[in-house]
Amino acid sequence: MDSDIPIDFSHPGVRDYMLQVLTPLSLLINIATVLICSLVVTPSLGTVTKWFPTSISPSPAVIAAYIFAIYIFQIGYCIILVLVRKPETKKTIVKGVGLALVFSNWVMAAWAITWIFEAFLASTILLGILTLLLIYCNVVLIVYHPPTSKRPLDIAFIHAPLRLFLILPLALLFPNSLFITLGHAWDPAHPDHYDHHQWEGFGVVLGVNLVGLLVIATRRDIVWCVGATWICVAIWATKLKPGSVYITAILFTVLHPLTLVVSAVFARFGGRRDEGRIMLPPDEADPPQGSAELNGGHEVRTDWS
Repeated sequence: MDSDIPIDFSHPGVRDYMLQVLTPLSLLINIATVLICSLVVTPSLGTVTKWFPTSISPSPAVIAAYIFAIYIFQIGYCIILVLVRKPETKKTIVKGVGLALVFSNWVMAAWAITWIFEAFLASTILLGILTLLLIYCNVVLIVYHPPTSKRPLDIAFIHAPLRLFLILPLALLFPNSLFITLGHAWDPAHPDHYDHHQWEGFGVVLGVNLVGLLVIATRRDIVWCVGATWICVAIWATKLKPGSVYITAILFTVLHPLTLVVSAVFARFGGRRDEGRIMLPPDEADPPQGSAELNGGHEVRTDWS
């Protein structure tokens, strides 16, 4: 029986068209939902965050600026998606990103709604799904479509927004929501309780930033450096932060850019030092192993093995 829908969704042209339609639409839904939940409804996203402070609660203003930056980069991604002509870039978008970014935008919009309704279990599940989606997408991009200086726009508007998007739930939103779900938020009416459950917050900040430090050192990843440093600033910018978390966040605020600079300098000058080395030819006075010499008209083997 023939299908009632005369569209072949496996056709490359149809897939491209679907991405060109669904990606901007998902971004628009994400932006509209987050803006309404932040500026129109009561309580807002920031208000709920202040009602349930944890040891890693961020500054709402700093996180709002971070999310705004993600949206700006995604707008650039949508423009490239429509105007792209290079086959390598098109392959990166279709095979590397695909519908993962579309689903991620929808999931983030759903998270904003569950957050203002204080449905923290649902928020945590959604943030877990969001993190897994973005991890998968970034791994595919790095392994199969690695960034190259030959296509700087791909780095700026494909790799960068996906990387920034991943850092947000991985380093902050998901663990913060999980702490609230587990009842590890302290009552803002009792500010002397701010250091409760501080060691789990310390563990999250330390662990996530050590992973980020490794990525920055090995890949000289500017985007990860900026994103991770931004998240650290958002954490220590709030008041009543446990000392272990506060000091660790400030420490990595300095370490991330410092590691990037040291890694870049080492790669630049270390590579030059290796290129300057000259390999000397073998000593012609020593015959190669296994060769023969003439001694009084007789052949003498020099292979002593």
